Amino acid sequence: RLSIQLMIMDNQTTKKCISQILAGDRHAFEQLIEANQRLVVHILQRLVYSPSDIEDLAQDVFLKVYQGLAGFRYQSSLSTWIGRIAYHTGLNYLEKKKTLRYDDLPHEYGNYEAEIIGDELLPLEQVEKSDITLHLQKTVQELSPVYRTVLTLYHWHQMSYQEISEITQMPVGTVKNYLFRARRQLKKKLLAQYQQEELC
Repeated sequence: RLSIQLMIMDNQTTKKCISQILAGDRHAFEQLIEANQRLVVHILQRLVYSPSDIEDLAQDVFLKVYQGLAGFRYQSSLSTWIGRIAYHTGLNYLEKKKTLRYDDLPHEYGNYEAEIIGDELLPLEQVEKSDITLHLQKTVQELSPVYRTVLTLYHWHQMSYQEISEITQMPVGTVKNYLFRARRQLKKKLLAQYQQEELC
């Protein structure tokens, strides 16, 4: 039986999984979806506003995954390849909606843990952990889609700069730059919020 941890499969296991899916093994494809669904949804949530559209787009992503499996070249991990499909599916949605890629869209979602900012951004002793998480959920939503995406992939999914580069097709240096800017904006916004609360 295939392991549910498909996101960390080696090439041999990946080939076996893809072969089974292409041979019509529905269970193998369901496992692939289950293992990568959170990644796909998190990427789409950083780009798309409408929850119903996110659901439709996620289905579209996995349809594209299924249709493209025969052409998968094993030049990256399967999860990175799926993430790239999700990212570009989200960008295509924005283009069709005539929405700027990097504008500040409102967003209902944000499921980051407090560790995303760490000591580098805000001393944990300044606020309770629960308050950090609450403010993060709200503040990350205010960042541009590309910043939200980079933060999600790096901190939540613990992807490397190279993996994020492969998903977004941005140079590694650009990924590092965007991540630095996103952290800096997040720190600035959080500190401003706490200072404002202290004056109230």
